[in-house]
Amino acid sequence: MSKGFTSGPRIALLAGAILLSFAALGVRLVSLHVLDRDVLMKFVVKARRQIIVDHAKRGDIYDAHGSLLATSRTQVVLGVDPQVLRPEDEAKWPELARLIGLPLAELRVVMTTKTRKAAPRKPEAESPAAVAIALGDKDEAAHPSDAAPAASGAAFVFNFTPAVPATEATPAADSDDTVVDDSADANGDHLIQWAKLSEHVDEATNDKITALGIKGVYGSRVYRRAYPHDGLAAHVIGYVNQGGEPATGMEAYADFYLRGRDGWREGERDGRGRELAQFRSREVPRADGYNVKLSLDSNVQSIIEDELAAITAKYQPLKATIVVSDPRTGFILGLANYPSYNLSDYSKSDLAAQRNIAVTDVYDPGSVFKIVAASGALEENLVTPTSPTFDCGIDRIEYQGLVRRLPREDHNFQRLDVAEIIAHSSNRGAAQLAMALGDQRFYDYARAFGFGMRTGVPMGGEVGGWLKAPKDWDSMSITRIPMGQSVSVTVMQMHQAMGVIASGGLLLRPQIIREITDPSGEVIDHYERPAVVRRVVSQRTAQTMATLLMGVASPEGTAPEAAIPNFQVAGKTGTTQKLIDGKYSDRHHVASFVGFFPASRPEIAISVIVDDADAHAPGGVAYGAKIAAPAFKHIGEQLIQYRDIKPVYEPGGRLLVMEGGRQ
Repeated sequence: MSKGFTSGPRIALLAGAILLSFAALGVRLVSLHVLDRDVLMKFVVKARRQIIVDHAKRGDIYDAHGSLLATSRTQVVLGVDPQVLRPEDEAKWPELARLIGLPLAELRVVMTTKTRKAAPRKPEAESPAAVAIALGDKDEAAHPSDAAPAASGAAFVFNFTPAVPATEATPAADSDDTVVDDSADANGDHLIQWAKLSEHVDEATNDKITALGIKGVYGSRVYRRAYPHDGLAAHVIGYVNQGGEPATGMEAYADFYLRGRDGWREGERDGRGRELAQFRSREVPRADGYNVKLSLDSNVQSIIEDELAAITAKYQPLKATIVVSDPRTGFILGLANYPSYNLSDYSKSDLAAQRNIAVTDVYDPGSVFKIVAASGALEENLVTPTSPTFDCGIDRIEYQGLVRRLPREDHNFQRLDVAEIIAHSSNRGAAQLAMALGDQRFYDYARAFGFGMRTGVPMGGEVGGWLKAPKDWDSMSITRIPMGQSVSVTVMQMHQAMGVIASGGLLLRPQIIREITDPSGEVIDHYERPAVVRRVVSQRTAQTMATLLMGVASPEGTAPEAAIPNFQVAGKTGTTQKLIDGKYSDRHHVASFVGFFPASRPEIAISVIVDDADAHAPGGVAYGAKIAAPAFKHIGEQLIQYRDIKPVYEPGGRLLVMEGGRQ
């Protein structure tokens, strides 16, 4: 009978080997799961766990008629993992370089550079607040929400590479967005895991790049801000910079509505960096930004920008501004500045060109400011349009026990009533109207008209101008401020002040946002009514002033060039000497015309301010009547046709002519 296939000692040896193997395995399992668990779990979690950010789409900006002014478009941030490139793909590099617009030599450097010396990456973020900092979300960093619960213990740590390549929203360890491995070799070199090739690849180009099949070349989709009309209304719209931060204009002011909120999900990835959807544990959907509809009319904006271009080409001023609004509501229809810039290429513009000088820069308003003294004197019943008359031929006058020197006149005036003071723009007449009011009352009216304080227009960088209180006046202030010297205003302040007359005596806050809608189009907020700040003068006084201002655009006034046939133009010229080296210059002026029409039923208010156009002006002096008034008229004529503005008729069918004015 056979004894079997093996002997007893052999069986014992085999059994012992098996038992030792199991014992070694047990020891190893104890080591992995008990002794070295914390260390190994950190490694595993770091390798597999990740937070994937789903970026919100920023809301769009539209004009009054729904024309798109600013939007977000998807682009691909393209990069390469040089560690996995295949030699056989090198023949495709020239085509890749052509598609992304990168010189082949530069592309080759990026593709063949596999290591770099770099400081180790900062410790991984361990809370939603830290992640928010990495993503540039300062609000979330300050106030972590329930949407991103904090990690506890060693559950997981946030890891952004290599599954989420470096972009503006997910910064890498280095300033050039190159992602490197945390560990370094003996020479201090770090393996490059991802290097940026281009951050502006459109979807069509990305499809062609994908079709090339170059292993290791891939990208991530991000939203980029786009401005379909380039430089149109640049100072109103503003822009979002390369860091994803709103810098100026409506982009910055309405950022609360526009920005949306990023979503995120926690998941795992495999050894090749691919997401394992089945292991997603938490997910928060993104919330896209709201859309903002402005009162701005792109057609009106084009009209005034064309006019501004004509002015700058002809007179080459230092700067210039045109503002158009609806005086019944205060809503802005157009605002243009020179110099300006292209929103789609803002990085190449001078910072000075990006300044919205309509609200950031101040100037002495000159004779346009005379509406304050005249309105105050009429409101206080100190004068009527025709009585009393004031001696404007004198050069000195006694006031409050002191003899004051009156400003000079451009013409040899004698006795003028209020209507003539306005029509002929008498400096001495304006001073005497202010004296009739007295220091404090005149100052109070100037403040009531909005001078010395911000208008509240929803645009960044607004300043409040400069208007000294009576306690700080010198002996000449009461004679100079009424004519628009020794006071500084912004273009928007002066436009708002003229709006007091056009609106029937109310100071209206300038508005530009008409509507806020969510991504589905549902209206969240709607702005329709005028934003009344205060009543400045009575409706009767405002109507009287409108009649007097019509005299400015009459043949006897200072600006017949502003008159529009068959329409009641009310307005005021300004020719302001600029303060150069502490003295008012005879060679540098600010020319302006601020007005509205039809005077008895105002529908359009226009301000034209041109700074330092003297060198190319007729006679070497930039008068408001010669530089700004014709531009007012040209804009007005185009707006009459575009907005179908009708002349004002009497019940009998005749054109209405207000007393003291002309059609």
